[in-house]
Amino acid sequence: MKKLLVAIVVAALAAAAVLAFQWTATGPLAKDADIIVPRGASLAATAVRLEEAGAIRSSDAFRLMARVLGSGAPIKAGEFRIPAGSSAAAILRILQHGEPLQRLIIIPEGLPSILVHEKLMAEDLLTGEVDVPAEGSVLPGGYSFERGEPRGAVLKRMQDAMAKTLAELWPARKSSSVVKTPEEAVNLAAIVEKETAKAEERRTIAGVYSNRLRIGMMLQADPTVIYPITKGKPLGRRIRQSELRADNGYNTYAKAGLPTGPIANPGRASIEAVLDPETTDALYFVADGTGGHVFARTLAEHNANVVKWRAIRRERGEL
Repeated sequence: MKKLLVAIVVAALAAAAVLAFQWTATGPLAKDADIIVPRGASLAATAVRLEEAGAIRSSDAFRLMARVLGSGAPIKAGEFRIPAGSSAAAILRILQHGEPLQRLIIIPEGLPSILVHEKLMAEDLLTGEVDVPAEGSVLPGGYSFERGEPRGAVLKRMQDAMAKTLAELWPARKSSSVVKTPEEAVNLAAIVEKETAKAEERRTIAGVYSNRLRIGMMLQADPTVIYPITKGKPLGRRIRQSELRADNGYNTYAKAGLPTGPIANPGRASIEAVLDPETTDALYFVADGTGGHVFARTLAEHNANVVKWRAIRRERGEL
């Protein structure tokens, strides 16, 4: 009887040793694999997914080892990357304590809301539907997300980021700023964003437009003419004279003051420029052919600059 008991104990210890070895031994996965754990998925169902992906040899054995040797923490939902050769112990740790894979969606500065909507809807790793967000409500930047996350949740982060940025920047606005509300700041910043591709020009452009608003002069910003036609998408042709005369609430060639609303989603730097514009006596600017602009104080100076710019475009065959 004593010998039988000893044999049972020895066998149990041997089995435990084998189990422990298998728990920490190199796994069969030949290369990294991404495993999706749906919300509410059990360890048993996840073990089957792991076996199908080749990350473990047996789902039954994995469940047994997890119960005996693993912690009792629940597994998380999400998408997880399992490195090649991961042991069963390492895989369970990843599922219990690892961070789900993060994807990135990038909203460029000055992107109109109709294109923000298209970007969100084109990302097939997101779920659900969203409407086109209010123009100017999204802060451009990079936003991480998890596979299967609702589009509405990602959009909310973008809009919350804009609200937070405005709340941070608005109290620091300078007395030289002409905008009276955060909404006006976004409105003017969107125009500044669309008018220059050079970061160093933002405050100067903001200064010119601030001067015009201060004296009641029309802003005459081409992007405000295009916006009601395309909702911010590229026009693809030259602006027509009839479009320059159209009084639609946005066209700043037809009326003085700011447009009815923003024409794009401006970035933080353009909002900062509007709240702290450069002190300048310039009232005009025209492209210089390098992506920047030449500024002028008088209409005569401006007209001379326009003649130079037209000559450059003519040499390029653009006119």
